Amino acid sequence: MTTTTTDIPSVLQRIVATKQIEVKAAREVLSLEDLKAQVAADYKPRRGFAAALRAASTKESGIGIIAEIKKASPSKGIINHNFSPALFAQQYEQAGASCLSVLTDRDYFQGDDRYLIKASNISSLHVLRKDFMIDVYQIYQSYLMGADCILLIMACLDDAQVQELHALSVELGLDVLIEVHTQGELERALQLPRSEHNIYGINNRDLNTFDVNLQTTLDLKNILMEALSADDAYNATQKPLIVTESGIHNSDDIRLMLNYDIQHFLIGEQFMKTDHPGQALQSLLASVAAQA
Repeated sequence: MTTTTTDIPSVLQRIVATKQIEVKAAREVLSLEDLKAQVAADYKPRRGFAAALRAASTKESGIGIIAEIKKASPSKGIINHNFSPALFAQQYEQAGASCLSVLTDRDYFQGDDRYLIKASNISSLHVLRKDFMIDVYQIYQSYLMGADCILLIMACLDDAQVQELHALSVELGLDVLIEVHTQGELERALQLPRSEHNIYGINNRDLNTFDVNLQTTLDLKNILMEALSADDAYNATQKPLIVTESGIHNSDDIRLMLNYDIQHFLIGEQFMKTDHPGQALQSLLASVAAQA
C-alpha cells in the first residue's frame, strides 16, 4: 500500500506544499553538501530519546510523558500567550517529564528552530523535533539543532520518502517517532526496518474530520502487536515503544491506556493552554498516582 497526493488530507497537502518551498529556500542559502559537511564536522552521538522512554516505563509510575512546547495550532490559533520555550522546558523537567517535544513549524504552528535549541540547551531532557519532514535536508538540520528524535508522519509521505528519511535518521543516530492515524498507515509503517530507534506514535485525531477517539490507539496497538508477533525478526523481549497522541486530557484517560499496556503519552495542548504548563503536568501525574 502506498500513499499518493490525493490520499493526503487537505490540511497536510497545504503544509507539505509550504515545506517544499521552505526547503528549496534553505538549500539556496546553504547547500545540502555544505549542510552534510557541517554535520560531519560536528558529529557526536545523540542522547537516546527512545532509551529515555524505555527507562521511564520501568519507574514506579510506569509512565513516560513527552511534554510538548507548542505556541499555536492551525485550528486553535495561539494556545499560550505567555510563550517561553526555555522556561517551559525547565518546568517540564522539574515536574517529571521524560522527554520534550518542540514545534518548529513557523507558518502553521508559530514555531521556530530557536525554540528547540533553547529548550535543548537549558534542559537535560531529550528532545523531539516536531515538524513535517519531507526531505533529507530537514533531517540534517534537525541533527544540527540538537534534536534527539524526529517525526515522520506516514500520512504525508510516500513509501520511498519514508524509507529514505528513516534510513538517514537511523544512520545519524536519531530516534524516529513514526506517526500513524489509520490501519493503512500502520501497515505501511511496519514495512520499515525493525530498529531500536523506532517509536510508533498513534495519533487519535482523524485528519479529515479532526474528531478525536482514544479507541484509535487501542485498536491500532492490537494490530501492531499481532503483526510483530508474527514477524521472526521481532525481539519479543523488548516490546515496541508505542506513544499515544492527542486527546489525553486527564488521569482517567491515562488509566485507560495503562489498562491496555500503553505507557507513553505525548501531551501538549492540555498543558500549554494553562499559564503554568509544568504545574499542569505535575498535577496530572499526582492525580494518576492517587488512582493507583
